[in-house]
Amino acid sequence: MATIKEIARACNVSVATVSNILNGKPGASEKTRKLVEKAVKELDYTPNYVAKHLKMKNTRSIGVIAEDMTIFSIPDIIDGITEHCEEEDYQILLTNLRLYKKYDDRYYNRDDYYELVRKEIRKLMAKQVEGIIYVAAHERVIQCIPDNLSIPAVMAYGYTNSTKVPSVVVDEVHGAYQMVQYLIENGHKKIGLIMGKKDSLHAQERLKGYQKALFDNQLLYDPELVYDGDWKRGAGYRVTDELLDKKATAIFCMNDIMAGGVYDRLEELGLQVGKDLSVVGYDNREVSSYYQPPLTTNNLPLHDIGYRASELMIEMLEGIEFPKDEELIYPVEGERVIRKSVKSI
Repeated sequence: MATIKEIARACNVSVATVSNILNGKPGASEKTRKLVEKAVKELDYTPNYVAKHLKMKNTRSIGVIAEDMTIFSIPDIIDGITEHCEEEDYQILLTNLRLYKKYDDRYYNRDDYYELVRKEIRKLMAKQVEGIIYVAAHERVIQCIPDNLSIPAVMAYGYTNSTKVPSVVVDEVHGAYQMVQYLIENGHKKIGLIMGKKDSLHAQERLKGYQKALFDNQLLYDPELVYDGDWKRGAGYRVTDELLDKKATAIFCMNDIMAGGVYDRLEELGLQVGKDLSVVGYDNREVSSYYQPPLTTNNLPLHDIGYRASELMIEMLEGIEFPKDEELIYPVEGERVIRKSVKSI
């Protein structure tokens, strides 16, 4: 690979002239410009942007730390980060911690991996990134980013409880509210609920949305219609009979996977979703569109979370000032996806 000096020597011009032409600056004749451009192509010259940006004290690079790329939520978040960075002419340096592969979901309630995160932050800072975006696999409180970090940082899909590190999260209350409101609009008043894990912030916020929709429509909240789940298909299968016994006309499942379990049990009973019982889910996983009938659900705005996290990061790099002494939480709303799993009564 040729250097800028070799290009200058081949064209019998100064290094400064070559540099000006490569950077689009005026001054050189058209003949000299064409000569340099030809030499650049023939000698396979590639500019050293890293050295250039270091000289300018601006690398236009952002470090992205992902908890585990195999978790369904993370690729879309990173795609959102990448899209906005491309628009703003920033590059990302991506690190995959592989935490789920190493520890399963047990690490969600631990903090002994924080030092691993901080080690990766130091590595990225050594590569002159201007900021850090941490991408979580599951929303929870995560305090692995030091408040005294010398460069800006943003948490995507998790809460920092920090007044210095913004958190970009799903507006879970709004999403659950949308699903239950749709059932109520279709005449349902006795609506069963299959929750996720009790200690999950996702589940706690979605429960608030369920309760708020009932309250706003003057429907009594009945804890007898609320069942604990674990996000897995079997949870939906296990409680379907009990909700049918309690005369529920609809079930809100806190994710699409558990809704699949409801479908399984209803098929065994000779009943049909959308006719004998209405079912809605949450997340808009790809599988939900293949259920028969396709599942009405709520889109998880993962791409938008990544995009917003990148927007905040670049705003911070440009000197935006946040309110002092306030937790920096930025909720992102998902959209309702209407399909064929709800009957109007």
